[in-house]
Amino acid sequence: MEHPPMMDVSVRSLCEFAARTGSLEFKYTPAPSAEEGIIGHITVQQRRPDPYVAEYLLKGECEDVFVSGRVDGYYALQQDCFLEEIKTHRGNVARIGPGRRALHWAQLKVYGALFCRRDNRESINLRLTYFEVRKEEETHETLEFSADELWNYLSALCRDYAQWAIKEQRHRERRDLALAALDFPHADFRTGQHDLSRNVYMAVASSVPLLLQAPTGIGKTVGVLYPAMKAMPKIGLDRLFFLTCRNTGRKLGLDGLSTIIKAQAPVDLEAPAKLEAPPIRVLELSSREAACDHPDKACHGDSCPLAKNFFDRLSDAREEAIQQRFLDQSALRAIARNHSICRYFLAQEMARWSDIVVGDVNHYFDQFALLHSLTKQNEWKVAPLVDEAHNLIDRARGMYSIVLSEAEMLYTISKAPAPLQKPLADLEDAWQTLIKPFLSDTPVADIEHRYFLAEVPEELNSALYGLIAAITDYLSDHPAAADIQYVLFTALGFLRLADAFADHSLCTLEFTVSPVAGTILRGSAKLKIDNLIPADHLKQRFIDANSCVLFSATLSPNRYHQDLLGMPANSVFKDIESPFQREQIELRFVTDISTRRDDRFASLEPISARIAGQFKAQPGNYLVYLSSFEYLNALCACLNKLHPEIPTIRQSAGMAPSAREQFIADASDTTASVGFAVLGGVFSEGIDLPGDKLIGVFVATLGLPPHDELHEVLRTRLEARYGDGYRYTYLYPGMQKVIQAAGRLIRTPDDRGVIELIDDRFLREDIKAMLPKWWLH
Repeated sequence: MEHPPMMDVSVRSLCEFAARTGSLEFKYTPAPSAEEGIIGHITVQQRRPDPYVAEYLLKGECEDVFVSGRVDGYYALQQDCFLEEIKTHRGNVARIGPGRRALHWAQLKVYGALFCRRDNRESINLRLTYFEVRKEEETHETLEFSADELWNYLSALCRDYAQWAIKEQRHRERRDLALAALDFPHADFRTGQHDLSRNVYMAVASSVPLLLQAPTGIGKTVGVLYPAMKAMPKIGLDRLFFLTCRNTGRKLGLDGLSTIIKAQAPVDLEAPAKLEAPPIRVLELSSREAACDHPDKACHGDSCPLAKNFFDRLSDAREEAIQQRFLDQSALRAIARNHSICRYFLAQEMARWSDIVVGDVNHYFDQFALLHSLTKQNEWKVAPLVDEAHNLIDRARGMYSIVLSEAEMLYTISKAPAPLQKPLADLEDAWQTLIKPFLSDTPVADIEHRYFLAEVPEELNSALYGLIAAITDYLSDHPAAADIQYVLFTALGFLRLADAFADHSLCTLEFTVSPVAGTILRGSAKLKIDNLIPADHLKQRFIDANSCVLFSATLSPNRYHQDLLGMPANSVFKDIESPFQREQIELRFVTDISTRRDDRFASLEPISARIAGQFKAQPGNYLVYLSSFEYLNALCACLNKLHPEIPTIRQSAGMAPSAREQFIADASDTTASVGFAVLGGVFSEGIDLPGDKLIGVFVATLGLPPHDELHEVLRTRLEARYGDGYRYTYLYPGMQKVIQAAGRLIRTPDDRGVIELIDDRFLREDIKAMLPKWWLH
């Protein structure tokens, strides 16, 4: 019988797989930042006497598994000898639950087993040290273990891991064979799609970041996924992440993968009939809010029945999960129900074992991103594929921005339990202390006030830390207090971003003064951290990826995206030629109507006349895009008044999913109508209305962001950093919205229709140069 190959695993990964038991224990204890954790480890290590050795490498073979890792500390002087693991934390050490403590001891016991076997020792002292990062206090527990006890413990873990790892090695072999044999799922490529796929394959195979601009309707989803999957075995790529900026994009990704995988013939392996699992595993990740079956409960065994004994049930659920080809939310829900465990955390576990993960961009680019964390921990070679990547700049800004609201804190005070009354009152006092110096510069006649600050003020920090400590103590006994949890998350997020504050972000203080009393209106204060330049936060994410592909119909100019996203200098930009022809559209530049803010009221009747004239000349479905809901509502009302015979539908702010679906249905049915939507909104991209479902688009305005104080600060920052502040702030984002909206019209080579661009500025040479080439030639 052939001896199985040696398997490598880190101490941490081994224990996380085989040593976790009991329940989920998320009691929302604030964890130290990565920097605080590093500093904490160094602080403890420097306190130790010579000959203490930090980050001591230990490795060895057990049960055909090669285990290695660095224990935090090793001390040996004559008979006094111990190994030490250091775990940093915030707050009361008693809040570290039994499950987490058992995992920490498991790691330490594995190090002890490796050490005793290497040095032929009979026993070893193991010290587990918890270090509170704010007070710099240590809590120790030291236990002596025999070498036999430790080795038996390690052997049991390695046997469990080896059984799984052998199956995973076989899965990887089968997966790579299947990927290498992958055929394109259609009889032929669409026009331009082959060029798109070739560029993706070359970029992934050569580990080069790619910005890929390709027209809407070319088949980008399959055209990107297929070559990326083909390249995986060639370069030993571990994982592929298909990331979307909108929830609707996840379905497109899953549908594309389904199309590719279902079209494949069975791979001729040793015994295809006996294969116990699919060769390519696909996982869909969703947000905790969308996947939670008990939103009123905390993620802890004492609160939620699906968290209780989670790790004791996980092994069987994991075995069932790997039998599924597509772990979408429906499949995850069924498996989780079968084993009475949490669907969200089951998906988090399966992210470790899935070949292709479909999820939101925040799963890789957010500051707490699961996929990036797993990539770093497991040293994976990964390739993120980002769909509709023109949205990533704004999405990333949101990931690294936060608002601290006095009103939210006061609302919490009004119904907070007794233990939290004082820390919340202290925070309210801190708000008043923060604002008071600004009152001397504030005319009483001015009601609302905004100050852009050079740095994040520290007046609130002490009160925030006190509140965090009080809330975490409270949640230890009251884990289901959701509103209290929200305040905790906000305070923690604010302090974390405050620690990382630099010229890539802006700090703003806002409050309102009573015009009568000349005093601050209680509850009106807000302290904001707005990210302006996401590059500083994202650049390491691109470095940590083996390659990445960002694709969209609107990624010009590429320098703008490379700069603001922090993409590497070796990034490549490719613009795929459109399969569509100039004859498919009737492009009209309407230059005698101004849509500038001061002229919008006067533009309502002329634009209504143009819409009505086109509708009566050629009845059908039309979409009209405006820059704001105010402008949209005014124009729709004007058209209804002047031409009540024309059916209209309109987008409203904060539409529910069912209302969105109804809007799309109404906009594409056989009853001719005029739909009104906002530029940059949910109906200006990501929807398909081919053929006669849509025969015309009107775009009124350039979609430029407002020239307010915030955007002027942004322009100044971008000018200082990149030397092109106006275009980076206003022109490029606005024109992207215009092109995306008008792109709803032509989705296939058979589509025909009219595009009206209403504003005299559309004829400026620099703006015309940004329009798709096939529109003009």
